[in-house]
Amino acid sequence: MSNHLLRSHAPISDAGWQLLDEEARERLTPALAARRLVEFSGPHGWQHSALNLGRVEALGSTPCEGVSAVRRRILALAEVRAGFEISRAELRDHDRGADDPDLEPLDSAARRIAVAENKAVFHGWADASIEGMTEVTPHHLELGSEPDTYPRPVAAAVELLLSSGIAGPYALALGSDQYKRVVQTAEGGGYPLLEHLRKIIEGPIAWAPGCDGAVLVSQRGGDFIFESGQDLSIGYLHHDSDLVHLYLEQSFAFHVSTPEAAVALAA
Repeated sequence: MSNHLLRSHAPISDAGWQLLDEEARERLTPALAARRLVEFSGPHGWQHSALNLGRVEALGSTPCEGVSAVRRRILALAEVRAGFEISRAELRDHDRGADDPDLEPLDSAARRIAVAENKAVFHGWADASIEGMTEVTPHHLELGSEPDTYPRPVAAAVELLLSSGIAGPYALALGSDQYKRVVQTAEGGGYPLLEHLRKIIEGPIAWAPGCDGAVLVSQRGGDFIFESGQDLSIGYLHHDSDLVHLYLEQSFAFHVSTPEAAVALAA
């Protein structure tokens, strides 16, 4: 665990840190949809600062005549933090054996930072120089508002990738509203819509809070890279007599190598 998180300065027992880390992992794992659908590189550590794009750009001048120069292009990692507070009384009760501590502030922070990551990957983050899948792909279809009609545009999206020479397998990211509608719908009062969609794409379907609509993504590899520096970790800020002020933090960048390998399905 990185020293910059200052965890040793917090008035939290080893059992308390285990509780917080396990709760964060439980909340984050299902919500971090985007990173599961792309190529994940890392984590490379807190000091890792940039993703190498493998390209160069010309420089306008050189230190002296008779030489030429270019500059390597990189994508700097962004640091993302979501703060929260935990009651010291709740932590003490857990140390005494209580099995129902109130960790809602941590749960809320986990959801916020997962949404931020998913939004950056699927829809971009201009200030961090991150271009999202739906921003750069040339493939755009309408998903529609009625879940019973989802199979048609999803099948069209698969056909669109195939006709573009983008091989499968494929995965489908569904925004929170769309996923909820899908799991609550049985086509014709019988066959679950979720299973129908899985058969169409022949791959996984992910609940993706922060995704607007849906995105079909090729899983063949090499098309999208998520570069992780410091992976999601809990750090310590300060405390008073009642609360411990903590935060969830990570550093990452995202790069699209093949814009054609995704289809944006607008809600």
